[in-house]
Amino acid sequence: MGLYKKLKENSDNFFLIAGPCVIENREMPFEIAEKLIEITNKLNILFVFKASYRKANRSSIDSFSGIGDLEGLEILKKVKQKYNIPVITDIHSKEEAILAADYVDILQIPAFLCRQTDILLAAANTKKIVNVKKGQFLSADSMKFVVEKINREGNNQIMLTDRGTMFGYQDLIVDFRSIPIMQENNVPVIMDITHSLQQPNQTSGVTGGQPKMIETIAKASVAIGVDGLFMETHPNPKEAKSDGANMLSLDLVPELMEKLVRIKKSII
Repeated sequence: MGLYKKLKENSDNFFLIAGPCVIENREMPFEIAEKLIEITNKLNILFVFKASYRKANRSSIDSFSGIGDLEGLEILKKVKQKYNIPVITDIHSKEEAILAADYVDILQIPAFLCRQTDILLAAANTKKIVNVKKGQFLSADSMKFVVEKINREGNNQIMLTDRGTMFGYQDLIVDFRSIPIMQENNVPVIMDITHSLQQPNQTSGVTGGQPKMIETIAKASVAIGVDGLFMETHPNPKEAKSDGANMLSLDLVPELMEKLVRIKKSII
C-alpha cells in the first residue's frame, strides 16, 4: 500500500508528522527521530518525520535559517533510509520543489505561500504527496481552490493542514469548524498543534508562543476527528534555533500521545 493511501485510510488512529523546526546540526535529527519512532511504534501511530532543511520565512534577517540546503536535504535522506520512515520538508519556490523531491516523500507548502500557483503546480508535478498549510489569512472553504490547482496537474495526493487564523496582529485562533470543512475535499486534514499557538509579529523579531496550550488544541482536534497531527518538538525548546517558543519538549511527547490515542479509541 502506498504512503498516501495509508495516510488517507488510517481510520483506526491519527497519524503524526513531527520533528524539529529546522535541521540545526548533523546529530539532532537522528536523536529526535529515534525517540519519536519509539513512541509511535508503541502506540501504533503512523509517523512521518519532519524538519525544514532551510527556513526562508523568518521575521528577522539575523534568524537562523539552516546549515546549508544540500547538507540539510542529505540529512533528511539519511533519516529516511536509516529508519525506513517517510520524511517531509517545506519548500519556498518552484525550484526548491524540484530539488527537494529527490530527497523526501512529502513536499510541504508553507501557509504564507499556499496561494502561490507556480509553487503549487511545481510541487504537484513532482508527483510527490503535497501538504499545503492553510494560510492564516484564508477561510477553510477557500482551500478547495488549492486542491483544484494540484488536481489539475494530475496529482491527487494532497493533504491540508490548519495552523490557525490571524486574530489581530499578534495572535492566532483555531476555528475547529475548519477541520470538517476541509475534509469535504476528500483529502486528509491535519492540525498543526504547535504553530497554531504562535504569537507572531513580536517587536523583538522573534515569534512567541503558548506551548502550555498544545495539549488543549491536540485533544480537541482528535476529538473532532482530524486525520493527522503536525507538531514540532525539541529536546530543549529554549535552546532551539527556530520556533522554540511554541514547541513541545521531547520528553513530554509520550504522555501526550498516550492521552490522544485514548481519545481516538473512544470515538471510533
